[in-house]
Amino acid sequence: MYDVVIVGGGPAGLTAAIYTGRARLKTLVLEAAIIGGNAARTDQIDNYPGFPFGINGADLMDSFCKQAERFGAEIRMEEVLEIEHSPEGKKVITNEGEYRARAIIIAVGARRRELEVDGEQVFLGRGVSYCATCDGAFFHGVPVAVVGGGDSAVKEALYLADIASRVYLIHRREEFRANQTAVEKMLADERIELKLNKVVKRVEGDALMNRLILQDVHSGAEEILAVEGLFVSIGLVSGADFSENMVDTEDGYIITGEKMNTSTTGIFAAGDVRLKKERQVATAVGDGALAGIAVTEYLKE
Repeated sequence: MYDVVIVGGGPAGLTAAIYTGRARLKTLVLEAAIIGGNAARTDQIDNYPGFPFGINGADLMDSFCKQAERFGAEIRMEEVLEIEHSPEGKKVITNEGEYRARAIIIAVGARRRELEVDGEQVFLGRGVSYCATCDGAFFHGVPVAVVGGGDSAVKEALYLADIASRVYLIHRREEFRANQTAVEKMLADERIELKLNKVVKRVEGDALMNRLILQDVHSGAEEILAVEGLFVSIGLVSGADFSENMVDTEDGYIITGEKMNTSTTGIFAAGDVRLKKERQVATAVGDGALAGIAVTEYLKE
């Protein structure tokens, strides 16, 4: 029996564990994939306060983990399959067993939807990225491509236009789902070139990626596009499938109040899994702190 089970060991989950651990709550963190989540997969994080010259994502998350463990948090590598009500509070079912808790914090984050093409995972972190604001600075003065046709893709193309030598926006259609004002701004920017009615068929390179193989969706004709960076921006996928029968969601993301409380008493959510606009390490940390404080207050009551 735990005071709180935190589902997800990324920035939000580990921050929450630091707060609940300091409050002397018996805390268990369950992580299915990698401690630190997406942040741990980032080579360089330059926009997290306190590190004027940036820090390796894995190193930063390792520090988070050690700090949570210092305050007594127990961390286990298990995948949560389901959450149920129980007489003692909540029951968490994983691929390894079951745990009971008085409160739960869901902090499983969200993952970028992938293209699922050859070479994408091979060059992940070596040219392929899913976050322009995270990694754009590494592509100063070189050509890059953005894939997508929604708000995030257009926003990333405009952002990268100030950094890269040239930005190619690849979209499988001619119409954009993005905000019209943003689209008009993009169309007026001579640094951005559109590649419409095309999809990425392959990502190629040597030690680093250096070209894309594009395919026309109508004719099937292929072309080589020489770029040193590929930013995939075709949407996000929430990692909270297991909780949809327990809390209110919208498009798979958990709806919360200001104190990170969900529609179910005793269940809180923090980080990228929440329904919100900005998804950064810094905002996840803020969510985790609020969730940790809220759970402490809830259990005292």
